[in-house]
Amino acid sequence: MARPSVRGAGRRRTPAPERLVTAVALAQGGYFALSGLWPLVSMRTFERVTGPKVDRWLVQTVGVLVLAVGASLGLAGARRRVTPELALLAAGSAAGLAAIDIIYVARRRIAPVYLLDALAEGALLLGWAAGWATRRRTGADGRR
Repeated sequence: MARPSVRGAGRRRTPAPERLVTAVALAQGGYFALSGLWPLVSMRTFERVTGPKVDRWLVQTVGVLVLAVGASLGLAGARRRVTPELALLAAGSAAGLAAIDIIYVARRRIAPVYLLDALAEGALLLGWAAGWATRRRTGADGRR
């Protein structure tokens, strides 16, 4: 006798805190991958938006590093394997880049458009804080 099919049977449902952390990792991974890749693919359009750069090699070095962090976050999010160490890297990167944006816009060393990046980094930090606070409160398995 055939058993009725139950949708999702045999699959574990991912707890809400894990879904949030995964979503933030995927969002930051995509954002970092695109923003890291941009100066590598088209320095001309990057400078058109952000202003002229003296040391293009340095812009491209930062781009490679941001791309590497983004790719790691995206892969971890896709695999649903966001470890505390990776979350620390993600939050630390977002906080560091936001701080640099704010400080150097205030000193008039970089264009005010970088404040949009600081805003995006701040949103990512809020996402990490919410995800990890929820994860801590409920436990890693989603139960209270």
